[in-house]
Amino acid sequence: MAFFQPHGRPPVDPGLAGMQAAWAREWLQLHEDIFDHAHFDAEAAKAIEEYIESQEHLELKTVGIDIGSSTSHLLFAKIILEREAQDLSSRYVVVRRDIVWRSPIMLTPFTAAGAIDADKLGRFIETCYHDAGTTPEAIDSGAVILTGEAIKKSNAEAIDELFAEHAGKFVCATAGHQLEAVLTAHGSGAVAYSKDPDTCVLHVDIGGGTTKLALIQGGVILDLCAFAVGGRLIALDADGKYTRIDDTAVLLAKELGVPATPETFAIPEVRTRMASRLADVLIDYITGAPLDPFARSLILTPELRRTVEPEAITVSGGVAEYVFKRQVKEFGDLAPQLAEQLRERFRERLKVPVVDPGSGIRATVLGASQFTVQVSGKTIYVSDHAALPLRNVPVVRLEIPETFTIDELEASLRRGIARLERDDDAIVAVAFSWMRAPEYRELLAVAKAIEQAVSRPKARTSPLVVLIDGDVGKTMGHLLRDELNLTCEVLSIDSVDLRDFDFVDVGEMVTPPGVIPLVIKSLIFR
Repeated sequence: MAFFQPHGRPPVDPGLAGMQAAWAREWLQLHEDIFDHAHFDAEAAKAIEEYIESQEHLELKTVGIDIGSSTSHLLFAKIILEREAQDLSSRYVVVRRDIVWRSPIMLTPFTAAGAIDADKLGRFIETCYHDAGTTPEAIDSGAVILTGEAIKKSNAEAIDELFAEHAGKFVCATAGHQLEAVLTAHGSGAVAYSKDPDTCVLHVDIGGGTTKLALIQGGVILDLCAFAVGGRLIALDADGKYTRIDDTAVLLAKELGVPATPETFAIPEVRTRMASRLADVLIDYITGAPLDPFARSLILTPELRRTVEPEAITVSGGVAEYVFKRQVKEFGDLAPQLAEQLRERFRERLKVPVVDPGSGIRATVLGASQFTVQVSGKTIYVSDHAALPLRNVPVVRLEIPETFTIDELEASLRRGIARLERDDDAIVAVAFSWMRAPEYRELLAVAKAIEQAVSRPKARTSPLVVLIDGDVGKTMGHLLRDELNLTCEVLSIDSVDLRDFDFVDVGEMVTPPGVIPLVIKSLIFR
């Protein structure tokens, strides 16, 4: 089912790509109107000046939707963008964002079979649009973030149908443990907090079923970790029974020597013991203390590499609402007790301050989406034009230091790709800047690092997109295909600037002048 049904007229696409086309038509008409006259007068010049000025600023209406194992919610925002340069192909940057409306927090509905109830979820989202006084047609862009149970194939497919009518407007990101850790670190404000002044922060996002850690230094995420501790491992159903019992809750009951049954979890003393044990596990992870066998059994990713010691702890997620006492109402789970136990352990075992970075349960959904348009340079490489167009290709940003080795670049790129948590052969775009001289040996080293990261140990079959801020697109394409024998289709495009959390649509080549248009959809944080 799809709740996005157009009413009385076909769906429109108010994304920036459509806007750019409209501007082009207006410019051509203006050009004809001016030069049909025998002279170029002051009034015409003023018209041009006013037209150009009108394109310096954009206002977009956006929506961010977060669908997770425990809760679902959304918010509407208005963002103001300004163009960095003076031509229509330049990137627009967000200069202001105003939150227009926040939805209530909904407990994610599940069917008796354990799948997310897409019908109930759709009705909730439709009601939110109505209560916010808007419609899907009025929204320019948005982001749908799926986490936890929502990323399972059957759930993701059902949720996709909710947005099928307007899929082109949305970035739809399925976030596994590592990507969700990155999203919450940014969306909570922890990354921004670590920049001013330059400091080291350990961000702790405590959700319904998992906790994510991100070690951040001066705005750069150094490492990530996730483990199965959360505030909604058990939950009451509509009849007041603890029928939702996560796997971690079963393990915890065994650890405490009690049966994992609704009757047992209904005993207040049992829930207090559960919260206390989970708080012990949490504080051990946060402080880097040795983990006991039970705590180690809950690890979901490689353990956090503590290359620096944090000077502050930031906390977000649903449990953070109780930690910072913004929420007092109970929802039939462990979150209030877990928060109380955590506050006690923070006082006893932490030597650094605990900071509220600004966003608790809404940390993930703060990434709304913007559309920008860029046009490729002319030194581009396309191994097969039949591979175009491409839609919603996730971008991995590769930072290239002044001095590097192939192994270092390969390892860095592999980590970036791994954080997307997609299939090994899934389509991906690798973006980097190249402002130095086009020295052959250095470019070949970068190409080797990319080739090894994306095609080993198994040969790649899906296209590889390389997006370069520099004028070496054609060279990089030839190196990858002709010298390194990469067998998949390769698109190497230069004169474009992208970053992490960008998704790109790659259009078909426009000839003349032989350029490729790109629509870039960016997740916006603070």
